[in-house]
Amino acid sequence: MTNVEEHSIRTLIFGVTGYTGMELIRLLSTHPRAVIVGGSSRNWAGQRVDEVFPFIPAAKSFPLTTIEELLLDPQADLAFLALPHGESAGCIRPLLDAGLKVVDLSADCRLEDEHVYAKWYGPHKDPDLLSRAVYGLPEIYREAIATADLVANPGCYPTTVILGLAPLMNDERVDCTRPIVDSKSGISGAGRGAKLNTSFCEAGEGFKPYGVTRHRHIPEMEQELGKLAGQTVKVRFTPHLIPVSRGMVSTIYVPVRKKISTDELRDLYADRYRNEPFVTLLPKGAYPDTARVRGSNQCHVSVEVDERTDLAIVMTGLDNLTKGASGCAVQNMNIMMGLADTEGLAGTSLFP
Repeated sequence: MTNVEEHSIRTLIFGVTGYTGMELIRLLSTHPRAVIVGGSSRNWAGQRVDEVFPFIPAAKSFPLTTIEELLLDPQADLAFLALPHGESAGCIRPLLDAGLKVVDLSADCRLEDEHVYAKWYGPHKDPDLLSRAVYGLPEIYREAIATADLVANPGCYPTTVILGLAPLMNDERVDCTRPIVDSKSGISGAGRGAKLNTSFCEAGEGFKPYGVTRHRHIPEMEQELGKLAGQTVKVRFTPHLIPVSRGMVSTIYVPVRKKISTDELRDLYADRYRNEPFVTLLPKGAYPDTARVRGSNQCHVSVEVDERTDLAIVMTGLDNLTKGASGCAVQNMNIMMGLADTEGLAGTSLFP
């Protein structure tokens, strides 16, 4: 284990060498209170992380082991699980039993209904965890996260959609029961593993939809939006792959039932997110841009009413690896450990 200062939050990262694991290293290496004391890697067990990633300073390095070895003696306060869907569930209970808090970045604990989970992901390895986990979107569930020992980090697409629609879900002037969501994501959202359809020659100059009627994030969106609305919500969701490494924008359309102006719509969002450090309502006429959120934990929001078509249009943008994954995970850690949301996350975006 690496040297740990007194009063530091000792963290473990399961799945260090994936994109979300690497992003966790980037964020935690400059965190004023957290220190990484160990991590797992299938391919690099037995090495130190600075040997695998030379951009990590030796002073911030830590040893890499297998998942099984890391679970034998998890001497830490909190574990981040940056593992593929289906693999996290088998690690969670041993960590909880050892007294650690857990932030799971996979989808293994995001859905509340075991049968819904099975429909979209297959049988759950430990379904009792579903009722124990708190859905980890701080802007919606901050109080519950503060007392949780298991937090299910949201998916990147659902974060854009839920934050985009939350201020409208109980407003009778719009119909949010069947939103149409058009989303674009950078290639890193597909993970670091080698795949033909995300290789440079296949995706580098392309732009295409995928998962048109069966993307796994749909039940997560519908679950959380339904709770906010107090009724069933059906999301028409179409994701697209765009040739950038990271970044995501969603454009959401909801019908207007009663007259509402763009200024009134903006007032709703300004009031809802006034005290949220990582949700920014852009100036009127400005729109989310992946280049403006790159590397930050910000979600940029813009709203307009199209009176010609009687639609309210909500646009949201974030970095899918930061606010859409690892940045939100660190934000959740901060809340779980009694720190301010912004600890270690106050940096601005990387532009250009």
